[in-house]
Amino acid sequence: MKGCAENMKVLVIMGSPRKGNTYRAAKRIEEVMRSKGDVEFEYLMLKDMNLSHCCGCFSCFVKGEDHCPFKDDAPLIEQKMHDADGVIFATPVYGMGVSALMKTFIDRLSYIFHRPRFFHKKALLLSTTGATGLKDILDYMQLVASVWGFEVTNRVGIVTPPVAMSQKKELENEQKLKKAAAIFYDALMKKERRSPGLRDVIIFHAQKASFGELVQDSPTDHAYWKEQGWLRPQSKYYVDVPVNPLYNAIGWTAEQFLRRKIRKDMTEAQK
Repeated sequence: MKGCAENMKVLVIMGSPRKGNTYRAAKRIEEVMRSKGDVEFEYLMLKDMNLSHCCGCFSCFVKGEDHCPFKDDAPLIEQKMHDADGVIFATPVYGMGVSALMKTFIDRLSYIFHRPRFFHKKALLLSTTGATGLKDILDYMQLVASVWGFEVTNRVGIVTPPVAMSQKKELENEQKLKKAAAIFYDALMKKERRSPGLRDVIIFHAQKASFGELVQDSPTDHAYWKEQGWLRPQSKYYVDVPVNPLYNAIGWTAEQFLRRKIRKDMTEAQK
């Protein structure tokens, strides 16, 4: 993370096909953060990017992302996330889910679920809705960002109905956005990463079991995990941060159970 004297870079990955409520909410967060210090914002409008629809061929999982049959802007988008100090994932609620643009983006970069890499990046999740669906969307995006390696510092969802809002609702939305901006700004100023939660630890151990055992079926994943040092018996998490001993014990138990199951399944498949 860059120091206080340097310009912090925030990338907004915008899943809305227009500059509507979600875009305006992101701009308000930008205004609040800029009032606190030197922050540079870049808006990546997914509608303007060349992103192919994932065809489920598994090439990126088995052989690596360079073997994807589609040559589009996915590598460019990934590099922009690497270049930023923090990323805001922003999407409206469409049909009780993320927008099609956001889902295409997530699907296209799904190899990162197997080979996570953004452990030194912070993320803020933003969503807007006309009525309902915020919790499900934010839960989903939190899972995605967390498994990709981001430290999700906060999540904010606001209701922006297609009719005139009351002053109370407008004030409530404003307070939510200001709070989210302040928390995200403070998180970007800190170098350390907080300790993982129970779900994060369990996911690590589950992946460790899978990619540790499936050497032949997932050679690229196995090689990546081995290179990172995550397959070592003493590895407790992706990065060197304090891990709750109870969480680690639960994760280790889940890992051993999954290893035994994988070995059993592989033995039966060879019969």
